[in-house]
Amino acid sequence: MKIKVLIIDDEPQAIEVIANYIRNFPELELVEKCDNAVRAFQILQSTPVDLLFLDIKMPGLLGTDLVKTLKRPPRIIFTTAYQNFALEAFELNALDYLLKPISFDRFLKAMEKVFDYYKLKQNTGLTLKAEPVQTPTESVLYLRVERKMVKVRVSDIYWIESAKDYIKVFLKDRVLISKQKISTLEELLPENQFIRIHRSFMVACDKIESYHSYCIEILGKQLPIGRNYKLESQKKLRELFGNFS
Repeated sequence: MKIKVLIIDDEPQAIEVIANYIRNFPELELVEKCDNAVRAFQILQSTPVDLLFLDIKMPGLLGTDLVKTLKRPPRIIFTTAYQNFALEAFELNALDYLLKPISFDRFLKAMEKVFDYYKLKQNTGLTLKAEPVQTPTESVLYLRVERKMVKVRVSDIYWIESAKDYIKVFLKDRVLISKQKISTLEELLPENQFIRIHRSFMVACDKIESYHSYCIEILGKQLPIGRNYKLESQKKLRELFGNFS
């Protein structure tokens, strides 16, 4: 039996990576690939598909929202650069959740789940519930730095500084510069672990060495608390560390 596959991703390079991996498995048949969820919905209305490799954050319609529109969705493997959708993936009964950039070793583990599922389905004639997707035990980000994707452990971040269209991510022993907005990173980082203290600064709560009503000190450097962020910053700091002196 051939497992019919559809790839949905708005990044051409990401599509080609998965397509190349698929070519290593004669059990898989790539029936179509597309770059948006709306087009995928149209394909699914007319083409039999057993397995989706589905990106989550795409223009127009999120991959998770696409799944919710389908009455009988195929098996799903989410492919994304964002680890914070893992819980929703679990609720949608995904077979797996792959974080970009996807290595072939990690892809191979996902294929083991796919083949286990279809083997059991053939043997029993039942539609089985997929294994729950486990939320990663260690939160990571992938930042584009000098034309390559760099894996960063969230726990290693001390603070983030905005510089126009770029951000500087300060680690203990180095600084990474990536072309994106600080507001984008703010959405990805765990809210209970970071505080936005200024239009240009966001800091890791557990890295704060000392603080005052007007600044925070990390690694001996004083970072200003902006006027528009003062009330919210003070409230969160009180919750975490107690009242200001």
